[in-house]
Amino acid sequence: MKLRTLAAGLVPLLVLTAACGGGGSEKTTSASGKELDRVTLTLNWYPYGEHAPFYYGKKQGIYEKHGIDLQIQAGQGSQKTVQATGAGQTDFGWADTPALLAGVGQGIPVKSLGVFLQITPASLQFFTEKNIKTPADLKGKLIAGTAGDALSKTFPAFLQKNGMKESDVRIQNTDPAGKIAAVMSGQADALLGYASDQGPTMQDKSGKPVSYLRFSELGLNFYSNGLIAGERMLQSDPDLAKRMVTATSEAWAAAERSPQQAVDSMQGASEQLPPAKVLTDQFSTTLTLLRTDATQGKAPGVNTEADWKETIDVFAQAGVIPDPKPPADYWDAGAAMKG
Repeated sequence: MKLRTLAAGLVPLLVLTAACGGGGSEKTTSASGKELDRVTLTLNWYPYGEHAPFYYGKKQGIYEKHGIDLQIQAGQGSQKTVQATGAGQTDFGWADTPALLAGVGQGIPVKSLGVFLQITPASLQFFTEKNIKTPADLKGKLIAGTAGDALSKTFPAFLQKNGMKESDVRIQNTDPAGKIAAVMSGQADALLGYASDQGPTMQDKSGKPVSYLRFSELGLNFYSNGLIAGERMLQSDPDLAKRMVTATSEAWAAAERSPQQAVDSMQGASEQLPPAKVLTDQFSTTLTLLRTDATQGKAPGVNTEADWKETIDVFAQAGVIPDPKPPADYWDAGAAMKG
């Protein structure tokens, strides 16, 4: 399997016209007359179940309580969200940590304010009828993946940890949307994806049960999606950054307590929004990813330096970050949630 660098394509900057420019944000007024900072948050992709806490937090007035008029906009992949956030084309981003690590390595001025999905949803996904029970059952199988993404970069490490070689499987590279089509059409036996995303969609469209081999349950875990901000935002308006972190943690905690209401709050969020049952399944899986052993009992978004080091080590070994740096180069602990 030929692996391209995850950092490829990080240089061109995505223009997001609705953004505020990072720092010195526009002011708006709430219905009650409270002055708010109009803040843009660019997601990693089109809205799906994982994003429910942002919509719920907005609907419940959690962001407004912290002086924020939150504007949520769709993304086009974590790499582009990292680019746009570092360039100040959006105030905050929601992106995968591997894309952040690669972006910082490329000199993009961006930092994490806290990873919320601390257990990776990375997984092999397949119809249950394939009778794949262990990694060894993947031998000779055709796997749909996307060249250069975090999943393709870490898949060799997953295989190695489970006593296998890259040559034991065949990889069919396609775009992200094409992976589901490949499995549903029978052209591929399984796909590399996120358990909180593609699996529920495949199950809904096909009417057939989907099963998973999760990286985190088979020897390989690393940080996934979290809140990010550009260096310019952090320097010019650190108070806004801290309020955004606090509001987001509260929104996720509220959604964790009321998952169905959180999912319901997404109604009308996007023309591409998955069906209600898929959203519910996606968010249900997302809630299993919030904490490592080190953060059990902590508020959503609380990170530890040890977990950051583990993630950095995984991606240094995978070649995503050829010059690994200490956690402080990727994570702003000062603005982040405290344990």
